[in-house]
Amino acid sequence: MNIDIPEGQDAIEYVWGSLVPGIGPAAANFSLAVYAHSTLGLREFEAARLRIAQLNGCLFCQDWRTERDGAKVEEEFAEAVEQWRTTDRLDDRARLAAEYAERYVLDHHGLDDEFWTRFQAHYDQREAVELTMSLGAWLAFGRLNRVFGLDAICALPSHATTQTS
Repeated sequence: MNIDIPEGQDAIEYVWGSLVPGIGPAAANFSLAVYAHSTLGLREFEAARLRIAQLNGCLFCQDWRTERDGAKVEEEFAEAVEQWRTTDRLDDRARLAAEYAERYVLDHHGLDDEFWTRFQAHYDQREAVELTMSLGAWLAFGRLNRVFGLDAICALPSHATTQTS
């Protein structure tokens, strides 16, 4: 771990709460809100989330599968997301979500008119904003956990529900 955690403290609670009390809890609430209030379908949500996790290298995020109403994506879905350019296992919305996530992380200046034309054929403006806010949360917080080495010990707070986990 790349940050000192006081003896007896839970690393996640310490970093996300006690260490920066004016920022951490708000960040945690934003992170949880992405899960609790998303209106995106599970497959496009997970395609974007997993692609960010793969690019961030966050171990916990790569292993995590969001659950909604007792459903999760199949285990092989992560491989399909990694191969979003060539796989036939993603529909157009999930493929675009994975592509958008990758380009958001690696080349956001390259999001050109051609991309937006394709994207807007499958997503309305509300969905575009929601997905973009989700991408920002996953990029920032997954990367925070990874660079501090928290991703190997990350666990969600016990009060989180399956919808927010």
